[in-house]
Amino acid sequence: MNFFDIEKTAAGIAIIWFDQQGEKVNKISPLFIESCADIFTDIATDDTIKAVILTSRKKDFVAGADLDAIYPITTPGQWAAVSRQAHTLLNQMEYSEKPIIAAMHGATMGGGLEMALACHYRIASNAKHTVFALPEVKLGLLPGGGGTQRLPELVGIPTALEMMLTGKNIYARKAKKIGLIDKLVNEYSLLRVAKKLALDMAGKKIVRKDKRSITDKLLGSNPVSRSLIFDQARKKVSKQTQGNYPAPYKIIECVEMGTYYGREVGIETEVRHFDELVVHPVSKQLMNLFFAITNKKKNPMQTQAKPVKKLAMLGAGFMGAGIAEVSADKNISVIIKDIKTKNITQAKRTIWKSLSKKIKKKVISEYEASLFMNRIKGQLDYQHFNTADIVVEAVFEDLDLKQKILAEVEANTHDQCIFATNTSALPISAIAAKAKRPQNVIGMHYFSPVPKMPLLEIVVTKQTAPWVTATALALGIEQGKTCIVVKDGPGFYTTRILAPFLNEALLMLEENGDVLQIDKCAQQLGYPVGPLTLMDEVGIDVGAHIMGGELMQFFKSRGSKNQTLPISDAPIAMAKAGYFGRKNKKGFYQYDKKGKKKKGLVNETIYGFFGGDSEAARHNFKDKLLRQRLMMIMTNEAARCLEEGIIQNPLDGDIGAIFGLGYPPFTGGPFRYLDTLGCDEALKRLEKLTEKYGIRFAPANIIQQYATSGKKFYP
Repeated sequence: MNFFDIEKTAAGIAIIWFDQQGEKVNKISPLFIESCADIFTDIATDDTIKAVILTSRKKDFVAGADLDAIYPITTPGQWAAVSRQAHTLLNQMEYSEKPIIAAMHGATMGGGLEMALACHYRIASNAKHTVFALPEVKLGLLPGGGGTQRLPELVGIPTALEMMLTGKNIYARKAKKIGLIDKLVNEYSLLRVAKKLALDMAGKKIVRKDKRSITDKLLGSNPVSRSLIFDQARKKVSKQTQGNYPAPYKIIECVEMGTYYGREVGIETEVRHFDELVVHPVSKQLMNLFFAITNKKKNPMQTQAKPVKKLAMLGAGFMGAGIAEVSADKNISVIIKDIKTKNITQAKRTIWKSLSKKIKKKVISEYEASLFMNRIKGQLDYQHFNTADIVVEAVFEDLDLKQKILAEVEANTHDQCIFATNTSALPISAIAAKAKRPQNVIGMHYFSPVPKMPLLEIVVTKQTAPWVTATALALGIEQGKTCIVVKDGPGFYTTRILAPFLNEALLMLEENGDVLQIDKCAQQLGYPVGPLTLMDEVGIDVGAHIMGGELMQFFKSRGSKNQTLPISDAPIAMAKAGYFGRKNKKGFYQYDKKGKKKKGLVNETIYGFFGGDSEAARHNFKDKLLRQRLMMIMTNEAARCLEEGIIQNPLDGDIGAIFGLGYPPFTGGPFRYLDTLGCDEALKRLEKLTEKYGIRFAPANIIQQYATSGKKFYP
C-alpha cells in the first residue's frame, strides 16, 4: 500500500505528502511505520535534501493509529516489537541533522501528533477544524509513540496529563498558547510558510527553546510538587473511573517514570504498558464501541432519504433550543415556534451562550456566529411551516396535547412534511392515532443536553414510511448523532430499560436503604452518576410522569394473581409535595443557592416518602448485592427488548444503553456484558434474585435459551 507522495523542490526541501491510498484518512499501521522508516533512512543519506516537511493531501493530517491492525492482537508481547520499531523511527526523526517540520491542517490525532512531537518545528493552520489530541485513553490504550515522554517535556506535566487522561481535542489557538504548536497561519499559507521556515532552519544547529511557563518549569523541577501532581492525578482518576479502566493509571506511571528516571526508562514503561493494554478486555470493548460508532455514520437507507433544508421546532425549551442548535450548525434553516415570546428569547440566549464560548476559544468568529443565529427564526404562529421539510415537536409529555399539535401541523404543512416527536415514553402510534398522514409520523428521541449527548433514538411505528425513517436517520447523522432505529412501544428502548433501573433504586429506599450507598454502588459499576442523582437532574416530576404512565402499566402487566410486580409510587408523592429535584433545589440531595449539589449531603426529609423515619439509621446493605441488583435489572430488560424486536440487534442495544443512559462503557454494553459474564452465569444470578425479590428479576427467555445452548450475542 502507498502511504506517501514525495516531492523534492529545487531548493532542496523534501515534502512528504501523507496520502494513504484507498482511505479517507491517514492512519498509522506497522506497514506505515516501516515505509516511513525507509524514507527517512534515504533522506539522511541524500545530500541534495536540506530539510523535510510533513504534510497531508487529505482533509486531516493524521487520524491516529489503524485500529484494524491493533484490534486482532491477543497475545502479550506481540505488539512490543511494533512499538520499538516506531520509537526507533521517531528517535531518528528527532535527532535528524536535517530539520523536519510538521505542517498540519485538520485533525492531528494520536500517533499523528506523536510524529509531530518528534519534529523540530510544528506549524498549523488556524482553521476551525484543526484540532490536536491524544485520545488513546478513550480506547483503553495509552499514547504509544513517545507521547507520554515528549508531551510533558514540551507543555509541562499538568497540561500533558490533562490532555492524555481526558483525550479531549485542543483547538489550534489553544495549542499555540500552551506551546504544542510553534506557529499558526492561514490554511492557504501553510505550505508556503513551512517552506520558508525549512530553508531558514536548513544547515543550522537545531536548538529548541523551552516554551513552558515558569510555573510549569518550577512544578516539573521540584520533587515535592511533582509527587503532588502525580498523587492528585491518581486520586482524580480513581474518583472518575472507580478503578474500572486501567489505561489512565498506566499513563500516569509512564509520565512519572520518565520524569524521575529519564526518557529511556519512560519509553520502556510505555512500550510495556501499551503491550499490556492492547490485549486487555477493556480496550477490546472500547474499540468495539469505536467501530460501532464509525459504522453508524453511514446511513443504510440513504438512497431513500429526502433532503432536509428547513426544520421547524415546536417548543422553545432547553431541549428545543438544543435541537435547533445542532441543526443550524449544519446549515439547516430553523423555525422555533412557541406560545410565549419570552421562551423563544430564552432559547436564542441559550444558543448564543454556547456560541459565545466558541468565540472565546477562537473556534468561530463573531461573524460566523452571527450567520449561525440568522439561520434561526422565532415565531408564535405556523407561518412558513408550509416550507418546512420536517417538524420536530418537543412539548410537555401529554398525549392529548401532542395529538392536538400534530393536527395543527398537518393543517399547516405540505403532504411530504415529516412530523417527529421528541417524546421519551409516549407510544408514537398513540400520538399518531388521529393523524391524517400517520406514515409521516416518527419518533426522534434526543437526549439532554442535545449538543453534548451523542445518541438519537429513532422510533418507528408499523405505519411509518421507509423514506421517513431514512430521512430521520440522515438528519440525525448530519446533526452528528449516533443513531439507533427502534420499534414503537411503551418507553421504546432506552426509557424502557432505564425505568426498572430507577425503580429498583427506589425500592431499595423502601427497604430502608441509603441514598449515598445506592448512588455509590452505581458509580462503582461504572455509571457516570447514580440513579437517585439522575432523578434529581432529570426532574423528579418527570420521573413521576413516567412512573404513573403507560410504561409502568406495561411492567405491572407482567404480574400475576399470586405475585405483583412492585412499582414505587414515591416519585408521584414527592412531585405532589413539590420535590422536583435540582431545578427547584428540592430533591434527594441538598443544593446551594446556585443549584449545585452539596457534596455528600442528603435531603433527609425524602426518607419519609419511603415509609421510613428521616432520623432513623439506614440499613447497610452489602455493596455487592446492590451492584448486582442494579446491573442485572437493566441488563435483563435489554435482553427482553431484543427478544421482542424492540431493537434490531445486540449492537443497537449496546450503543443505546451506553450513549443514552451511561451503561458502563468498559463492559461494551448489556449484550457484550452478557457474553463476557456468560448467559449461564447471568441466569443463575437472575434466578437467585427472583427467589429473593420476586418476578421483576425473572430471566428473559433469550437468556435462558442462550444459557442452555451456549450461544453468544456476538458469535
